[in-house]
Amino acid sequence: MARRAIRDGLFTMPDDPGAARLLAGYCAACARMTFPAQALCPCCGADGCESRALSPDGVVEVCTTVLNRPPGYDGPLPFGFGVVELPDGIRIISRIREPDRVVPGTPVRFALDHLGADADGNDLVTYAFAPLPAPGRWGRD
Repeated sequence: MARRAIRDGLFTMPDDPGAARLLAGYCAACARMTFPAQALCPCCGADGCESRALSPDGVVEVCTTVLNRPPGYDGPLPFGFGVVELPDGIRIISRIREPDRVVPGTPVRFALDHLGADADGNDLVTYAFAPLPAPGRWGRD
C-alpha cells in the first residue's frame, strides 16, 4: 500500500518518514514565511514565494484533546490539536500526538500520522507533532 499526503504541497514525503518536513512559503519581498506554502504572499501580495522546508522541532504553545468526531472526519480518536512554534519564526496549527503528555512549553518533533485509507486503498497521512522523550533521571535521554 502506497502512502499519500492528505494534500499535496503541505510536507515532503521521503521514503524515511523521519526525514519528512513541513513546507512553508518564503516571500523575498517582505521576508516572511507562511504556512502552507503558496505562490502569492498572503502578507504583502507579492508573487513568486519559494517553498522552504521548516525545522522539525518546535515547542507547544497550546494544546487540547479532541474527543468527538468532527464532521467528515473518519480518522482515529482521540487526538490532540494545538499550536506549535517553530524556530523558523512561524506558528503551525497541527495535530498533536499523545496530548496527555503535552503542556505549553513541551518540546515536540514533526511526524507523519496515519489517517486511514483513501478510495484506492492508499495509506492517507497528515502532519502532526509528537512530544520528545522526557530526559532520564540524570538529565540524559
